[in-house]
Amino acid sequence: MNTMTLTDCQALDAADPLRELRHLYDLPAGTIYLDGNSLGVMPRTAPARVAEAVTAEWGRDLIQSWNKAGWFALPQKVGDKIASLIGAAPGEVVATDSTSVNLFKVLSAALNIAALDAPGRKVVLSERSNFPTDLYIAEALCKERGYTLRLMDNDGSQPQVLAELAPDVAVLMLTHVNYRTGAMHDMAAITAAAHAAGALTVWDLAHSAGAVPVDLNGAQADFAVGCGYKYLNGGPGAPAFVWANARHVDRFWQPLSGWWGHAAPFEFTPLPATSAARNPSSA
Repeated sequence: MNTMTLTDCQALDAADPLRELRHLYDLPAGTIYLDGNSLGVMPRTAPARVAEAVTAEWGRDLIQSWNKAGWFALPQKVGDKIASLIGAAPGEVVATDSTSVNLFKVLSAALNIAALDAPGRKVVLSERSNFPTDLYIAEALCKERGYTLRLMDNDGSQPQVLAELAPDVAVLMLTHVNYRTGAMHDMAAITAAAHAAGALTVWDLAHSAGAVPVDLNGAQADFAVGCGYKYLNGGPGAPAFVWANARHVDRFWQPLSGWWGHAAPFEFTPLPATSAARNPSSA
């Protein structure tokens, strides 16, 4: 067995094609940081940008910044940047809310579609080793809608996931990269199998977006969510993001539609407009 030496590690570091990106992030000297799965490293440009937002945009320009600084459009603008990292098209991703809230929205939308297409299917399928919060959200929705949350007691390998796609499964909800094991699902293959079995897919990208290649449209996935504070280095409190496949836009409705979800929000009408945005960010 070959033993990896310090010299070997230094040589690998020197040859790393991403080495030059190290200077973009602000880390204490000598620190090797491996906790990006919990909180991303701060970009060197972040403090100045935050200061500008606080002192100039908020402090000086006040209400003008909704338009002057583009605050109103930032969820879509940031979403377009994230889209390029996850195989989504411009206009499909929105940075908003938390991962949990976004998961509630897309899982609700998926169940609404499933209820129309296959009303006899009453199961949401996931893994017992999935991130707990995802399971809490799914369990609450299932209780509310009269569905069953079925958890796979296996290692989550692709053959076992596919074997669990029974005729009663309405939605398959998985995290792309398992937070416990680091195992990554084959999104394209599993999505194709789920569709062949008559189920929709909801993917959590919290531990893959920004860390590994993701291609939502290439995989023909249905819905996806992810967070901004981990591998996207958005910092504590950074908004999450949400994506819906364009083919579903005319088939689902927003369960948390709020002011910005209205087609004309500044009319302040008492009831939602029938043309209100259907984007899953429109709370």
